Amino acid sequence: MSYAHTVTLSTPFAEAVNLVRAALADQGFGVLTEIDVNATFAAKLGPDAAHEVGDYLILGACNPRLAYRAVTTDPAIGVLLPCNVVVRRSPGAGETVIQAIDPATLTELSDEPGMKEVADEADRLLRAALSTLGSGGLR
Repeated sequence: MSYAHTVTLSTPFAEAVNLVRAALADQGFGVLTEIDVNATFAAKLGPDAAHEVGDYLILGACNPRLAYRAVTTDPAIGVLLPCNVVVRRSPGAGETVIQAIDPATLTELSDEPGMKEVADEADRLLRAALSTLGSGGLR
């Protein structure tokens, strides 16, 4: 089972980040957390590590309605929330890669029967957001 949906854009990194934020918002997701992996690596591991990873941002996306359903279905599922969306661009690359968690992983880890419906809806909304980003093709 693949654990991520992937879209590749020939868009500069900063522009791709803005496009991803807008696409997520259009599907009811807000960004609760933002982790700048490049800056963290630079601060903790040095500039060589930061350069090697390139531009790399993890957005913690949350659709409050779906998160509520997930947490009330299986309170422990919070350890897997929010849905991570990665925007990354390797040094010297001509493309920016966007990857979102496949919510079906929730159903692999939770035995609660109602989790499948929540995961299916989250998957539909995340795929819809990614599909608006361009013709790079959703994988």
